[in-house]
Amino acid sequence: MAYRRLLLPLTGTAAGEAALATALMVARIWNAHVHCLHVRVDARDVAPLAGEGLSGAMIEEMMAATERESGERAGRVRALFERFTEHAGGVALANSAETALKHDGPTLSFESIAGREEDVVAQQSRLYDMAVVPHPEAEEDVSSSDALHAVLFDSGRPVLIAPRHVPQTIGTRVCCAWNGSAESAAAVAAALPWLHRAQAVRLLYADEYQRRGPQVEGIRAYLRWHEIEAEPVMFKPQTKDVGAGLLGAARDFNADLLCMGAYSHSRLRQLILGGVTRHVLENSDMPVLMCR
Repeated sequence: MAYRRLLLPLTGTAAGEAALATALMVARIWNAHVHCLHVRVDARDVAPLAGEGLSGAMIEEMMAATERESGERAGRVRALFERFTEHAGGVALANSAETALKHDGPTLSFESIAGREEDVVAQQSRLYDMAVVPHPEAEEDVSSSDALHAVLFDSGRPVLIAPRHVPQTIGTRVCCAWNGSAESAAAVAAALPWLHRAQAVRLLYADEYQRRGPQVEGIRAYLRWHEIEAEPVMFKPQTKDVGAGLLGAARDFNADLLCMGAYSHSRLRQLILGGVTRHVLENSDMPVLMCR
């Protein structure tokens, strides 16, 4: 099994450009296709938000302004894509599987459509092996977090969160965060192609991270059935912060990919109280493969 088709919700920001470069790195490894999707704001969605007390002319003016801004933003994103492809060597443009399969190397495509980003991205992601999204906490890129959570909660597909800066390597030294949950099991299954290819694999676990489910020796035995030898290592929370301890352990291993389940607790609880997923999303400086 390999990743053949990747979806990238593309934004015209520095984080979006880093995600595009990261997605192309992945595509070069797997000889895959990257479809860059930009979702424009649909001006018709603005009308219900206008509220009462506004005349029809005022609402039409708001819709026209939204349409202009959305079109300008789409133009900038398209320009970023064209500029990137112009300087990326060994890449071809392809809008169909037949065209892509004729090219010995990674391929790219671009599409801009109107709609609600979280709905469009979640639904389209179901047709891809993996989604690659920009880092959600990059200052200029607030909307990418909506795309990230849409894929996590409503696509059934793994999501690769690109770091703020393009990594030097990806998938050569892989850490898997294990806590016995269904989410972490899904992440390990989604990461199997990476784990087969990796030079070294480490299973990170901690008593404070463990949920109801199999212990680390169980997933280690599972990976042996796939002829993958993984080293189990217990990590310690830093100042009682499990997420910080997990990231610290991954950095100590010089990992260039971390795979983990997302939101074993509810998203609302993690947003209010904090949690491992939230800490990793906000602070990771390496690519992170997440499943829910």
